Amino acid sequence: MPQVTKRKLIKYLPFIKTAILVVCLIALFIYIVRLFLPIYNFSRQNNISLKFAFDFLMHGKLSLKQYQDRTNLIILGIGGGNHEGADLTDTIIFLSLDTKNHDGVILSIPRDLWIPSLEDKINSAYHYGEEKKQNGGLILVKSTVEEVINQPVHYAAIIDFSGFKKMIDVVGGIDVNVEQVFEDDLYPIAGKEDDFCGGDPTFTCRFEKLHFDAGLQHMDGEKALKYVRSRHAEGDEGNDFSRNKRQQQVIMALKDRILKTGMWKDRDMVKKLLNLFDETVVTDMDWSEKISFAKAFMDLSDKGVKNLVLDTGDKEKNQKGFLVNPPAWEYDGAWVLVPRTGDFKEIQEYILCNIKDTSCKMFP
Repeated sequence: MPQVTKRKLIKYLPFIKTAILVVCLIALFIYIVRLFLPIYNFSRQNNISLKFAFDFLMHGKLSLKQYQDRTNLIILGIGGGNHEGADLTDTIIFLSLDTKNHDGVILSIPRDLWIPSLEDKINSAYHYGEEKKQNGGLILVKSTVEEVINQPVHYAAIIDFSGFKKMIDVVGGIDVNVEQVFEDDLYPIAGKEDDFCGGDPTFTCRFEKLHFDAGLQHMDGEKALKYVRSRHAEGDEGNDFSRNKRQQQVIMALKDRILKTGMWKDRDMVKKLLNLFDETVVTDMDWSEKISFAKAFMDLSDKGVKNLVLDTGDKEKNQKGFLVNPPAWEYDGAWVLVPRTGDFKEIQEYILCNIKDTSCKMFP
């Protein structure tokens, strides 16, 4: 290299370094803007404070109501539509998360559980609450569930079955381990409730036949919905208690699908899921609480989740349950479930034991 050229390079070297540094800073600024601008816009649109967004992204700090490091949520499922009983809750699941130790309790509450204060089944609480005032359904459901379990219920969320199907389809379906083969000849076809079936006295056209093989099954939204709603199979799979277990299975399968595929790292997919959640789920959470709860749920350890179902036991296996089915005449001909001890105290002790102790061995 000529000596003159070399001297010129040395002369302008500080300026070259400065120029390179400026270009790098501009590139970094553009990268940060592209990364955080969508987050900023989303925060503004949904009234999320920038402080929460910063604390959540930088430190994983959650914004949730809690009691003794636990946040409790009631998940409700309704049929929706215009048919009679469309706002009766078909599914009632209590989900308690320990955000410190990353364990959880999932409890299915039977829809036929009799509530003395309502003088009706628990699945009618949402209906009565909405009758009294708009958005009163979630308030009454939370207080009713608290009456049963003696635990604070911080939040409630309700989803209809069309939203349930969409959620599963968006993630590409779920994998569920069907414990035993079963068939249901009387699964209702939506929109056929009032079809006279051409005079067929058995109304066969109103129903379709379902069949599920045992083993690991991949399910789209439609199949998963049928799996959790089926209630006319022969044997154990035909009762509500088995159906409650299947509902819990699907919730955990959805969590596993999102985690194991890594789609929670995909910004576009996360945005799509959040928008779908906003469209299909009614809840009393604000957006910072929704995001916080979703993270706490995803952080659950697979081995740290206890799945509980309140049932009547199994006579063939000589297993007792916390509930009994009293004579229908005592409840104006209605088929209901009541605590075997006459009140909810034993059930409350059972739930408290499982919440406080992951190795709780309390049985009916």
